[in-house]
Amino acid sequence: MYENFYGFREKPFSLLPDPSFLYLSPKHRMALVLLEYSLMNQSGFSVITGEIGTGKTTLIRQLLNQIDRDVTVGLISNTHRSFGELLQWVLMAFNLEYAGKDKVGLYQTFIDFVIKEYAHNRRTVLIIDEAQNMAPETLEELRMLSNVNADKDQVLQVFLVGQAGLRDLLRRPDLEQFAQRISVDYHLEPLNAQETRDYIRHRLTVAGGDPELFDEATSDAVFRNSGGVPRLINLLCDTTLVFGYAEQAKQITADLVEDVAREKRKGGLFPGAQQADTQGSGEAGLSPAPITDALSHPDADGGTSPGNQKNSGSR
Repeated sequence: MYENFYGFREKPFSLLPDPSFLYLSPKHRMALVLLEYSLMNQSGFSVITGEIGTGKTTLIRQLLNQIDRDVTVGLISNTHRSFGELLQWVLMAFNLEYAGKDKVGLYQTFIDFVIKEYAHNRRTVLIIDEAQNMAPETLEELRMLSNVNADKDQVLQVFLVGQAGLRDLLRRPDLEQFAQRISVDYHLEPLNAQETRDYIRHRLTVAGGDPELFDEATSDAVFRNSGGVPRLINLLCDTTLVFGYAEQAKQITADLVEDVAREKRKGGLFPGAQQADTQGSGEAGLSPAPITDALSHPDADGGTSPGNQKNSGSR
């Protein structure tokens, strides 16, 4: 609707996770570096957490775009408390036959697959999104599944991606053995005020528009009303562009952003600026404490389409 009016090639603030629009804030860059480090160094388990809408799935898609041909990837993205037999979902993620098999048969099918991939000099990577929904018993089963790894080589790597509740889950005493196997653990925070300004300019530029369409005061209004959460930034900016088009406004103003935010709150579906009050306009707050003292990640400085099998029947 507004693309031609504002000179965009495409919508700059789509809610769909699109790696081509990925803005690497220092936080997102660190998360991507840790994911890349984990993949390169064949870490057994890696955990990336963050609040809803902070960009976790986009980071995973970026990682998938970078994966080499010697890695076979399976993705589980629809976990929930009663999603059933873990092994069935694992086999489905790798396009393996699972129907009609008992638990022993499911396990053997997967082990045979992993060993076959290893024999062909291919590593197997399982990515589980929304992992906070998994039951403790399912996570323990996942740990047991990783026992296929032996000697110096990790033939199976597992990436868990989820909301902050995943960290609480992994701190449970009955999951201590699981937590001790986690090599990389990072919590993704929302953007601060400056990062929000840069994020908006970045997306406007990638879409082919004028990066000055939202000036500094306007971007700050977006930050105040979104708390720096990328998904909420997209939602607010996209709706503001619709309002701007309706008014034939050549420049998006802070007042227009505030008007849109008030309208959205009337419907009760927009959460408001509670995060912005705690973060302020400077540096982002500290990340939550590590899952366990045993968890560690390497030193790194600022420098982030789902598929089943990367380069081998991707989906």
